[in-house]
Amino acid sequence: MPQAGQTSTEETAKLKKQTLEFNKLQKRLRRQMGEAIADYSMITEGDVIMACISGGKDSFAMLEILINLQKAAPVNFKVIAVNLDQKQPGFPEHILPAYFEKIGVPYYIVDKDTYSVVKEKVAEGKTTCGLCSRLRRGTLYSFAESIGATKIALGHHMDDMVETLFLNMFYGGRMKAMPPKLRSDDQRNVVIRPLAYCREKDLIKFSDAKKFPIIPCNLCGSQENLQRQNIKAMLQGWDKQQPGRVESIFRSTQHISPSQLADKNLFDFEQLPLDRSSDKAEYAFTEATVSSAGNGVQMVDVLNL
Repeated sequence: MPQAGQTSTEETAKLKKQTLEFNKLQKRLRRQMGEAIADYSMITEGDVIMACISGGKDSFAMLEILINLQKAAPVNFKVIAVNLDQKQPGFPEHILPAYFEKIGVPYYIVDKDTYSVVKEKVAEGKTTCGLCSRLRRGTLYSFAESIGATKIALGHHMDDMVETLFLNMFYGGRMKAMPPKLRSDDQRNVVIRPLAYCREKDLIKFSDAKKFPIIPCNLCGSQENLQRQNIKAMLQGWDKQQPGRVESIFRSTQHISPSQLADKNLFDFEQLPLDRSSDKAEYAFTEATVSSAGNGVQMVDVLNL
């Protein structure tokens, strides 16, 4: 049997390793959020950021990292946590206020019974996510103006954005995803996604380590066979087969060549005139010979073209 001292040493070594891994994870997430904020000018001097906190792991992580970055940021900005209480049955209303009080962040709890509206409008067994998100978005957009928020921060991460790309392609016939930064259709609000460069698997580890008081969504979080879950499973399979594939797909959304796609509204395929006035560029494998010609055409020397 191992001696008491030996067990203590092993536990200390294990704890030290866990601490080291968490510190590396935390630094990576902070760096990734900082890079996303800088790349897309998400936060500028004097901004009031309304951080939307649902009670899920992603929004908790976003708030935690955002507050930490705020302390060392080169610009001054304010963070206000906002939770929309959608009046789902059994929702633990005390958890988020207690958490916000604990970490000392200014906050609002907004009451809006969207749950009853969704249950009334959506047939049993149908996906509620679409209507629920629209109602939630409208309420939050309106509230942002009332408190003077200049940016609305949402907890969507890289996996969410890639999943949305495939959802729109597979089920909507559109190449469209979630941008890191978005101006609302009425131009009255700007939405930012500071976790755009962060992977979900890292956020899960971070959430587990921080022991956030997670609140499950009883409205749609338990629905089975949702289209997004199918896409998620597909991407997770790809990620296991070839690590880094999700990151590669995300990078593709940052490097778009309109002329190599097929959207007539995005690129003018009709007006593509020939222009042979300049010196001809060298092509690979240009050397060729013409073995025969007929029906009135003359033999030509390809090398002299």
